[in-house]
Amino acid sequence: MGRTAPAEQSRTGARDADGMAVASFVLGLLGLLVLNLFLGPVAIVLAGLALWRGTARRGRALLGLGLGVADLAVLAAFVAADHTLSWSLAG
Repeated sequence: MGRTAPAEQSRTGARDADGMAVASFVLGLLGLLVLNLFLGPVAIVLAGLALWRGTARRGRALLGLGLGVADLAVLAAFVAADHTLSWSLAG
């Protein structure tokens, strides 16, 4: 009781990795709009973990990784433009 079979652990681990891949994509996409200083690194870490665990949603994890990097690039561009860690579209 309380112990899971190896096949069940494998399915759960794959499902977790797939969830991380989707979460990295969603957070990376959201990070382009808000909180990119926080959401960009989180998306990168989740994508890395999903890829390391062998997700079936490899493309989504790679998109999450790319979007996380893009979040940080957008932040760097805005910081270079107005010399502050916060930015807004209002100017």
